[in-house]
Amino acid sequence: MAVFKVKGLRRRWMLNTVVIVAALGLVCVFGISAAFATYYYSTMESDMSYRAKTTTEFFSDYQNLNYKDYYESCITYANTFEDKNDIELQFIDTKGNLMASSYGQWSVEVLTTTDITDAIETRGISPFVGKNPQTGERIMAVSSPVIYKNGEIIGVLRYVTSTRIMDMQIAYIALLALAALGVVVLIVLLSSSYYIRSILVPLGEIIEKAKMITGGSYGIQIQKHYDDEIGDLADTINEMSLQINQNEKMQTDFISSLSHELRTPLTAINGWSETILNTDNVDEDTRRGVKIIHGETQRLTEMVLELLDFTKIQDGRMTLNIEPCDIRGEFEDTVYIYGSRLKQEGIRLNYEDNDEDIPEISCDPKRLRQVFLNILDNAAKHGGEGKKIDAAITYEKGFVVVCIRDYGPGIPEDEISLVKKKFFKGSSKARGSGIGLAVCDEIVQMHGGTLTLENAQGGGTLVTIRLPETR
Repeated sequence: MAVFKVKGLRRRWMLNTVVIVAALGLVCVFGISAAFATYYYSTMESDMSYRAKTTTEFFSDYQNLNYKDYYESCITYANTFEDKNDIELQFIDTKGNLMASSYGQWSVEVLTTTDITDAIETRGISPFVGKNPQTGERIMAVSSPVIYKNGEIIGVLRYVTSTRIMDMQIAYIALLALAALGVVVLIVLLSSSYYIRSILVPLGEIIEKAKMITGGSYGIQIQKHYDDEIGDLADTINEMSLQINQNEKMQTDFISSLSHELRTPLTAINGWSETILNTDNVDEDTRRGVKIIHGETQRLTEMVLELLDFTKIQDGRMTLNIEPCDIRGEFEDTVYIYGSRLKQEGIRLNYEDNDEDIPEISCDPKRLRQVFLNILDNAAKHGGEGKKIDAAITYEKGFVVVCIRDYGPGIPEDEISLVKKKFFKGSSKARGSGIGLAVCDEIVQMHGGTLTLENAQGGGTLVTIRLPETR
């Protein structure tokens, strides 16, 4: 089964799902934390405000005392305050000086939080949440004004407590909510991973098989995993593969049949044209016409042979007659024979001779000669306007390397990867069937080698054939 890499669709699916779930979850965590914080703080504030109100009302019974006795009663009440371990009770004068505290000892610094001044100014209960200016600790305080019998505010009764425990509880709730969010995200990841895998595994197989079909493996079938849209896609591609395979077989059979039918009349035309040319009592105009007929007949014969080779490749019937071969000698003979033909067309075939020792290799010399001739013929047809073709053979680390370069316009960049495909002619106006390179490439591959085409520096096309010394 094909392994589908984590990319593209899976990454987008995971990121989108996790981001949305995480974002919604964080909003929920923030909302829950804010709700609990509001509840805890409002509850504590209400409790402290109630304490401040009831305590202030209790001290209204002492309004007939003089200031000295009144403050002594405040100190006594603060010292006997029962909830001193949880909350601090303070009595503050109008200047912010702490006159009494349930903690027993107190700072001499003036208290300046807003609840004290607001209580004095508004003559009502005022809350405060923030940092204690003296200690830096986060606190909640509620101040209530103490009004003397003549209506004068003589001080402030104040309850103060630390919010540390409450803040810890809120943080604990937030952590629990985050942990729950993490579990949810993990579940979403696992379920999404399973779901997307159920899509990507068959999709990866479809992509792999589609590439194989594109590469020429017609008739190959895709295994259907699910009866859904992906299953429908697999059925469609399977049907397309079978149809292409049938069409390809019909095309191959037709080409093979036609090629065999053409060989007989072409052989007759070629034979009779040679006979006429060897006859002395033929005038020049007739001889010129017969030469044209003879040349075109040979070209058609070569095309028919290419078509026959192509059908053999398609049917898997092409075989190699392997034998030890002096590959340098075969290549040089081909260059010599074809060079004479090119000279008549005004094209110089330059063979770069060298003294390098090139070993014999096991190959089919007839098929390789066919490859060399085809490459040279392509160089003449497509790069002949450069009037020059370079040919060389060398030995490089266990490989015999044959290079043939023309000085024509080269191959358009968008066609380089396609020129070896069957029937591809691209933008070239040269005559031909478009299968010669495909046949050559197959023959070289059957020898365990490679055939590559590229645009040479300075212009033209460079064809490189690499044949292994051993197979």
